[in-house]
Amino acid sequence: MTLQITQDEAADEVLSTNAFALLCGMLLDQQFPMERAFAGPAKILDRFGTLDPATIADALPEEFAEVCAIPPAVHRFPGAMAARVQALAQHIVDRYDGETAALWSDVADGRTLLERVAALPGFGRQKSQIFVALLGKQLDVRPEGWQQAAGVYAEDGAHRSVADVRGPDSLQKVRAFKKEQKAAAKASADARTSG
Repeated sequence: MTLQITQDEAADEVLSTNAFALLCGMLLDQQFPMERAFAGPAKILDRFGTLDPATIADALPEEFAEVCAIPPAVHRFPGAMAARVQALAQHIVDRYDGETAALWSDVADGRTLLERVAALPGFGRQKSQIFVALLGKQLDVRPEGWQQAAGVYAEDGAHRSVADVRGPDSLQKVRAFKKEQKAAAKASADARTSG
């Protein structure tokens, strides 16, 4: 199955066929438009020639940062995110012998999967739950208890995150949901400061 996150066939194909690309896209998905973040791994592949975690981890940090900064950059903070991508790659090398899919391929249950994802550099609880939901909803990685581990992001029919993006229509629904959440948070903050 080909994922349809970026609305760019080539970038979506990279996400669908390379486990590190998908993980890297999730890492890049912060303070940056979702579809552009998930297109970042394809840019790295085009410019660097590989998405092999060991090769990325071993790259000279300055050179890898330059690769990530070539316009259009892989992120609005290319230097910082290049370092995070390298840290993520090193984690995969150290813990999973460079096999990204081993992160989720042999887990006994959803709680263990969430713990493994949360141990990744740059992955907090929310990002980890979203990634568990993405694996479950779109890649059928569904160890027992995955829905509990993913929390609200596992809900059927929801449009909360990248886990729910399956094309342009669902992307717009996720954007609308995020916009509503930001507006509600701002209204709540405004109410606290004025009261």
